[in-house]
Amino acid sequence: MFVLGIDPGLTRCGYCVLEAPDPGTRGTPRALALGVITTPADAQVHLRLAELQHELRALIAEHRPTVLAVERVLFQVNVRTAMSVGQASGVAMVEAVNAGCDVVQYSPNEVKSAVAGWGGADKAQVQQMVQTLLGLPRPPHPADAADAAALALCHVAMAPMQAATRRAVGASASPSSSGGRR
Repeated sequence: MFVLGIDPGLTRCGYCVLEAPDPGTRGTPRALALGVITTPADAQVHLRLAELQHELRALIAEHRPTVLAVERVLFQVNVRTAMSVGQASGVAMVEAVNAGCDVVQYSPNEVKSAVAGWGGADKAQVQQMVQTLLGLPRPPHPADAADAAALALCHVAMAPMQAATRRAVGASASPSSSGGRR
């Protein structure tokens, strides 16, 4: 399974491509790509979004992820920041869907809990755990790259439970298991 984690942003959009064992099998995730896509702050928004789209499309084409894990946009005090994060998130999700990827969203607390064991972990703790879990020589910088890796790792941790839930729901919805007529 290849997972693309995206920490959406218009100025800095973190990304991480992980090669991970399929759900239910043993193995350690491995980072294939980790970094940040930047756009010039002085450019018009539509041009920045187009640049981000171009970079994300190239990243997806190169690595062919099966799933995109992206941070769920939550309420923020700064409306301007929330808008740009939402726009970047939308571009990433559309590019992923157009490439045939599944898309999952996780809240910041879900990511921190899955990676650091505590939903209130700070950026330094998340960076340290990403370093440890991926066997990196140093914590990823900037924090946007570490956050993208944490999103991908969160999905790797959550995927087995999500797959089991889908199987259980599918089994209970089938006519033979629901008592329906044949």
